[in-house]
Amino acid sequence: MVFVIAPDSFKGSITSTQFCDAAEAALLERFPGLTVRKFPMADGGEGTVEALTQAAGGKKRSCWVSGPLGDKTMAAYGLLGDGETAVVEMSAAAGLPLVPAWKRDPFAASTWGVGELVADALDRGCRQFIMGIGGSATNDGGVGMAAALGARFLDEQGQPIPPGAAGLLQLAKIDLSGLDPRLKNARFQVACDVSNPLCGPQGAAYVFGPQKGAKPQHLPQLDKALETLGQVIRRDLGKDVAELPGAGAAGGMGAGLIAFFGADLAPGFQIVSQAAGFEEQIARLKPDVMITGEGRMDGQSAMGKLPVEAAKIAKKYGARVVAVVGAKGEGYEKAKEAGIDAVYELKTKDMTLEYAMTNAVDLLREAILTINFLPAKKEEQ
Repeated sequence: MVFVIAPDSFKGSITSTQFCDAAEAALLERFPGLTVRKFPMADGGEGTVEALTQAAGGKKRSCWVSGPLGDKTMAAYGLLGDGETAVVEMSAAAGLPLVPAWKRDPFAASTWGVGELVADALDRGCRQFIMGIGGSATNDGGVGMAAALGARFLDEQGQPIPPGAAGLLQLAKIDLSGLDPRLKNARFQVACDVSNPLCGPQGAAYVFGPQKGAKPQHLPQLDKALETLGQVIRRDLGKDVAELPGAGAAGGMGAGLIAFFGADLAPGFQIVSQAAGFEEQIARLKPDVMITGEGRMDGQSAMGKLPVEAAKIAKKYGARVVAVVGAKGEGYEKAKEAGIDAVYELKTKDMTLEYAMTNAVDLLREAILTINFLPAKKEEQ
């Protein structure tokens, strides 16, 4: 029998690579001689660099960049085996984990460090970019990133605006004439799994601002900052990005990547799986069983999340699909209806979430040693 392991990471707990390694060890302990192939996956968020560098024969590169509030931080990105593709997670340079909860301030936080990562990749000959834009601490619409690459964002007096969303409130002109000329020959694919517009009730500020430190009374101003950015982009660059699905992703980074770099936004799994040649390898292997998983499976999982999308591919080639998840949430049955045959959770009713997250590797091993991977008369619930 051939088993394929293709999970997402369990956010804040285990990476997709750790999942693959633990599951493989348990399978081989249980079924010596079994053929196992590992595909650590990601959807553009946490773990994308690691997953793609492994799948595409690449390597990681680290460099010093500016963090969200200007402090220097060491950030890594991926260089794929083709020598011209870079994989950048914006959270490595502008992510929430880089800012203590008490210091989070989207009015001040900047994406400048993301631009520095792009510049470093350009220096190494990269002209293809896969951008993961989840987990940001910023709300500057990608202005900091573009400024780090030579764009100018000016106020009424022709002076550079301050970093962060606070600067956007003063924005009067965008000048891209000084943008790094190498970007003209670069292509940006953006892994984006949200459809929020740039501003308004469903925009970046109101939906995502609170988790970045914005107080309720500050949300109108935060929203106004992105509205101003959208208006100036339309006037100066001739691009109407404000209402595009995904423009509000990562504090408006979706809009900025489209407006400044001509980026294409697409579902994260689609971009990552294509870059990794995932379906081609599944078609060649024709596995009997695929094991997938994520930290929490619920009603949202059937709406483009990695385990279900991976399952759809596996089912095309006759595989039975088993999901091992940290926990089941409301509506997880929709994932089963979308192609997953059975769902097992690691967290039991008498187990705390903290314990389950801390001991996920051991719990996963125990699950793999006991799960019935063959069809049962009545599927597990």
